[in-house]
Amino acid sequence: MDFQVKFDINDKIYLRNPESSEVGKLMVKKAIDLIYELGFEQFTFKKLAIEINSTEATIYRYFENKHRLLLYILNWYWCYMEFLVTFKLENVTDKRERLKIIVHLLTHELAESANQFDYNKKLLNQIVIAESSKVYLVKEVATINKDAVFKPYKDLCAKIAEVISSYNPKYKYPRSLSTTLIETSHHQQYFSANLPRLTDVSVKNKSEFATRFIEDFLFKVLS
Repeated sequence: MDFQVKFDINDKIYLRNPESSEVGKLMVKKAIDLIYELGFEQFTFKKLAIEINSTEATIYRYFENKHRLLLYILNWYWCYMEFLVTFKLENVTDKRERLKIIVHLLTHELAESANQFDYNKKLLNQIVIAESSKVYLVKEVATINKDAVFKPYKDLCAKIAEVISSYNPKYKYPRSLSTTLIETSHHQQYFSANLPRLTDVSVKNKSEFATRFIEDFLFKVLS
């Protein structure tokens, strides 16, 4: 199912809310396409300006730099993932099944959006796997964190931690385990696709490898 949703992204991230104009919305949409195609290192505002038939100056009115633009994109993704987890778990009472649903969401591609004006969630998911650590593995992380710009990621981790604690109330490290699940799912998907000898992926289990590995790890830790 394709969800048409909007989220209030922290206004400390941008100079002007891209949701406030058509060019701003197009800017973010095309940025997702370009970052996926080129990689974050090769992505520039100059290239983005060409894609949206505008100028670099226009983009700088919205974002101070490309790191802030990536941070905006990832914040939207984390908000969406928390929404998705909440929605998928709404009518599920089995505690083990709830964890399996979370693992499935973390280890499978999101469907492409049906709305041509919506963000391409499939590409966004791939960007998160390959590029997400670049927003917090920076020297200025403590300063950036003071503006609460990582809150959506923390909220998602807290949501998963609640489900973990519900499954095993005696487990002492639910938040640490939740962040481990998220980051490990990214690493295993990335490695299995690009550096397979760093994993135990095989031709037979390639499509479900990350899911099986994370499930095996999770339930053995919690048993």
